[in-house]
Amino acid sequence: MLVAFSVAPSGGAGGTDSVHDAVAAAVRIVRDSGLPNHTDSMFTTIEGEWDEVFDVIRRATEAVGQFGSRVSLVLKADIRPGHTGELTGKVERLETAIEEAGDTPAQAG
Repeated sequence: MLVAFSVAPSGGAGGTDSVHDAVAAAVRIVRDSGLPNHTDSMFTTIEGEWDEVFDVIRRATEAVGQFGSRVSLVLKADIRPGHTGELTGKVERLETAIEEAGDTPAQAG
């Protein structure tokens, strides 16, 4: 399964809107897990079995909780039993489709 998640604290002291230290703590946990993962500007995506992925997300969320009195957690999952390597495989198939579409002349509108 793939799970994309975003986790951020709120209600912290100091009145700053920066959450990079909290997010860094969460991403460190993800990277230390050894599971395939990717972080971009909005989400971290992790790949693995249900129990191991959600254990990592729980620990990352708990780490972020140390930075505020509340935590916001957003999840999106792609559950496809029997498939692995989808963290990169989905993107590779997309890039191939884009390249193939580029070989076809665009229809006039």
